Amino acid sequence: MNSLNSILLQAQQGGGFGGLIMIVAMIAIFYFFMIRPQQKKQKEIKKAREALSTGDRVVTAGGVHGRIKELRDNTMMIEIAPNTVIKIDKASVFPAASDEAQKAK
Repeated sequence: MNSLNSILLQAQQGGGFGGLIMIVAMIAIFYFFMIRPQQKKQKEIKKAREALSTGDRVVTAGGVHGRIKELRDNTMMIEIAPNTVIKIDKASVFPAASDEAQKAK
């Protein structure tokens, strides 16, 4: 925060386009190194969730491993042990890493 204040002060003292260019450059750097990669990662996760089907192994956000028994609009039923099925929101489920590695082969 302190460095941002000093840049803004320099921009005000210079009074020219140099300070403005620095601020625009900082915003561009912030976008390309922070925001854009996060958006790409979110799209990949969404695409992976949409590709899930019955029988796939998944891991919940809480770390529970299981196999998909039934898919619904916003939820899914996951079998975590024999005759033990839980209802989970789709947004908190990720494909299991072992299944992703097998699909890549």
